[in-house]
Amino acid sequence: MIKNVLPIIQIITSVLIVVFILLQQRGTELGSTFGQGGGFYGTMRGVQKKLYWATIILIVFFVALAILNLRIK
Repeated sequence: MIKNVLPIIQIITSVLIVVFILLQQRGTELGSTFGQGGGFYGTMRGVQKKLYWATIILIVFFVALAILNLRIK
């Protein structure tokens, strides 16, 4: 049973990781993408910080699922 559910959970987790990363990139400028930083470096606060940590937790969860998936097969 877990053999069938594990890939579905992994797909959902990977989609959430992509969404969270895209939400983080929304606040950056286009110039910083090409190496032309504006020189302003602020600290993460509020929702941005929670989104950052949620992304890290999801990535760790995704890696754990991948290792578990290899162990079961």
